[in-house]
Amino acid sequence: MLKGKTALVTGASRGIGREIALTLAEHGANVAVFYAGNRDLAEEVCALAEQHGVSAKSFQCDVSSFEESKSAVEEALQCFGGIDILVNNAGITKDRLILQMTPEEFERVLDVNLKGAFYMTKHLFPHFMRKKSGKIVNVSSVSGLFGNIGQANYAASKAGLIALTKTTARELAGRGVCCNAVAPGFIDTDMTAAMPEAARKAALESVPLKRMGTPKEVAQVVAFLASDASSYITGEVIRIDGGLCM
Repeated sequence: MLKGKTALVTGASRGIGREIALTLAEHGANVAVFYAGNRDLAEEVCALAEQHGVSAKSFQCDVSSFEESKSAVEEALQCFGGIDILVNNAGITKDRLILQMTPEEFERVLDVNLKGAFYMTKHLFPHFMRKKSGKIVNVSSVSGLFGNIGQANYAASKAGLIALTKTTARELAGRGVCCNAVAPGFIDTDMTAAMPEAARKAALESVPLKRMGTPKEVAQVVAFLASDASSYITGEVIRIDGGLCM
């Protein structure tokens, strides 16, 4: 489905980003694995990706830094000779009620989750324009659709990412580039595994399908949006939430 393509995935060393990178590799894409700090995990993802017969290389990068992310993108372009798919997945949480949330906590989450996606898109914008093709997939969240107590910063960043998706889609549509977003709900990751059992149970009760989603289920939708099968879809937000926001 993606044979001969090259994908750049941010936050690809663990969680949903890891699964996205491996699923894209499974479908034939070479992968640029962007990670923030854990080199060993990133190298593990590369090794697993290469088992599918593709090329993979890791690049350490703080996406919230304009210059650092620009340098890493330039290195990836030189290494692979081009990028066909950009997946803006990197994200962090610093949950706290608005009353207790510090300005620094609010700003840091927006810096990584929203500005990071903007920087990566901006760095690859001229490349996609010249190619007159490309796919951008932004990983938002259902929190960006309906908000969530204790996540003013996270929800704001993910809502902003949806608006960034639609604007990017409009600006690049004339060049044959599609930009879409996915909005995962309650997904089985290290983050949800760390939740108190009572909170997990309450969250599951609100999901019509009565179970958590898996990173693979998110990754498969991303792979579809990254492929030619979605060539007439742009500016869309696809919920992967078991009916939570239905």
